[in-house]
Amino acid sequence: MSNLDRLPHLLAARDWIAAERLLRRAVALSGAPASVFYNLAKVIEMRGRAPQNLPWLRKAVAADPAHAAAWFELGRTLIGAGDPAAAERAFTKALALTPGDADARRNLARLRLRLGDWQAAIEAAHGLPEDREVLVLRYRAACELGQDATPHLKALLSDAASRPEALTAMIRVAKGRIPLRLPELQAR
Repeated sequence: MSNLDRLPHLLAARDWIAAERLLRRAVALSGAPASVFYNLAKVIEMRGRAPQNLPWLRKAVAADPAHAAAWFELGRTLIGAGDPAAAERAFTKALALTPGDADARRNLARLRLRLGDWQAAIEAAHGLPEDREVLVLRYRAACELGQDATPHLKALLSDAASRPEALTAMIRVAKGRIPLRLPELQAR
């Protein structure tokens, strides 16, 4: 195995060129661990060549299927590569390995919403704080599933800062018909 003792220093110094050279030597040797492939992918991303890190992330998860960070980064890269279905699978794996990872959970919920898997989007958002994004997700999914979405819409409309997102969500689920009256809001 190539001597990686210098890697922390190179990373701290943000010497991406030298770090990439060192890591490429390490991956050329047989039996390189997942962390080497993962670090090479991250260094390539830091050099501004994120699309080129995809094969290295795939090698990282092949070398260690339990490398949650590699699955997460693979999901991010697949979104950028325009493959939301594969990204959804990668985030599902990352979340299975680290159930408390709120970033993986949020990305998974976003992707499932984007893919039109409404019930799975709700399930992925379970445990996330009820912020604007989650309220919009719950509202849109409830509408698409034919469920009562009024509580989610009321929560969005009760916060003046959330109203633009609420109106956008209403338009997205309107199916050609936008309600002329908004739900009544309770006076404060």
